[in-house]
Amino acid sequence: MAKTTTADIEAAIPAKYIVTTAKGDKPAPWQFIFLNVVRGLSIMGLFLLFTSSIVTMANDINAVNHFNKASCPRNDCDYVTGSTVPNQAAGAFWAVLNRLLIMFQAIVLLLSEVGWPDQFFVRYFPILGRDFGLGALGIIQGLLGAAVLSHHVDKFSLASAFFLFSVSCLNILLGLAYREKSKSIRSIRAHHAAKKGVLPTVNDPAPGGSGAGISDKEREAMQRSDSTGSSRNGMGFGRQGEKAAKEQGYYVREPEESVPPYAPKPREPKNATSPIPAPELR
Repeated sequence: MAKTTTADIEAAIPAKYIVTTAKGDKPAPWQFIFLNVVRGLSIMGLFLLFTSSIVTMANDINAVNHFNKASCPRNDCDYVTGSTVPNQAAGAFWAVLNRLLIMFQAIVLLLSEVGWPDQFFVRYFPILGRDFGLGALGIIQGLLGAAVLSHHVDKFSLASAFFLFSVSCLNILLGLAYREKSKSIRSIRAHHAAKKGVLPTVNDPAPGGSGAGISDKEREAMQRSDSTGSSRNGMGFGRQGEKAAKEQGYYVREPEESVPPYAPKPREPKNATSPIPAPELR
């Protein structure tokens, strides 16, 4: 079997997962590790934001239930005591709706970081899909963190929002540095495919065969001819087909002629006469 080359690995990996630098080199391993560490921190920050939003919403509901308007002199309290609910018409409704929207956005961002479902984000939320960088993700995370930090919250919610805001700043910087290539560099699927390798393609010359001396330009020309001629008829089993097979490292061996055991014996024609026996010599 022919040796697997770098061109084979590139051909097996989908084009959307292949990332090259300006010089055409593959990304360094430390870039893959660093971007995935940032992804882990981002997932952790979003999970903490989701949990803290549930805690804050529960505290707000309890504070509204125990709120006594008589405790506010001349009813000039801007917020319900011990909560983030404004003391105004439908204040509790908007406060709870705000927390629900934050939780929903955190779930969407979590799914985009995990990469599932991929086609859903590519079609309906392209800025969170694989074709965009980390800048848009960092901006949304920063908005969520700022929305929580703009209220007086407990220490757990304060620490979660501050942590997420810090990660959002890091994602924005990485988005500016790597642009649309950032998600492709940190792709685990592409990393495993490049590390595992693939089987050789049909264009690889066999060791010691007639195609061993084919240059890269000739191989590219053969690949282009294969792609353009896929809609036409093949070369068949004649000399042209045998010649093309030998150029690609294949050998055509003619089968040995043999009669199957179940073949009937040849029949004698009806008009055939029996041979005349030779006279005996005395």
